Amino acid sequence: MRKTAALLGSALFFLVAPFTIGFVVPWWIAGWEIGTSTPEGNLFRVTGVMLVILGLVPLVESFGRFALVGLGTPAPVAPTKHLVVTGFYRYVRNPMYVGVLAIILGNALILEDGAVFAYAALIALAFAAFVMAYEEPALRRQFGAEYEAFYRNVPRWIPRLTPWRPAERG
Repeated sequence: MRKTAALLGSALFFLVAPFTIGFVVPWWIAGWEIGTSTPEGNLFRVTGVMLVILGLVPLVESFGRFALVGLGTPAPVAPTKHLVVTGFYRYVRNPMYVGVLAIILGNALILEDGAVFAYAALIALAFAAFVMAYEEPALRRQFGAEYEAFYRNVPRWIPRLTPWRPAERG
């Protein structure tokens, strides 16, 4: 896949999946309304905005990295040609999923809506099931020893403190 096609495919998938899951659905659950304004609510909203921003950074960066380095998209129908182990992937194996969960939790705080927190828990379970049942076995088949080294050195969900540096390809 060429870089232009990978970028366009990634942008389209971004709108279909993470944007819908992270923004549209939480706001729909909350009835498109922010909770009542209280001093605590204002603190929740500020914290929520910070979480949304913190989630967007690895999410957007990883989408771009998939297109430019991996020459593919995050969508299973148009996967990368190369295993991506740079950028945020040096710290955590699933920065996109972690980013989306941070966005949902941030929106739950902004909206002050318990149902959105419950939605975040369901999404976390769905992400975990998808990663362990489909994504990891597929990456093992596609990338073999290269993925195994990545898997052994980079945690699935909680980022490591220092970046992992894969062995040079030779």
